[in-house]
Amino acid sequence: MIEAPVIDSDKCTGCGLCIEVCQHNALVLVGDVVVVSGADDCDWCTACEIVCMEGALTCPFEIVLG
Repeated sequence: MIEAPVIDSDKCTGCGLCIEVCQHNALVLVGDVVVVSGADDCDWCTACEIVCMEGALTCPFEIVLG
C-alpha cells in the first residue's frame, strides 16, 4: 500500500501551489482545500511539502537502515 501525502484541511488555504509543482497530478483542489487524488502516482519528491507556505502538507515516510 502506498502512503499518500497528508493534508491538514484546517491549515490548507487552497492556494494551489502544491498542485502546480506536482509532476504526477496527484493533488486536486476540491472546494477550498487540496486533496490527494492519485496516491499511487505520487513518487514522494516532496515538492508539494516544500512549497506549502501554511505547513498544511506533509509527506510522512519511514527511514529504514539496512
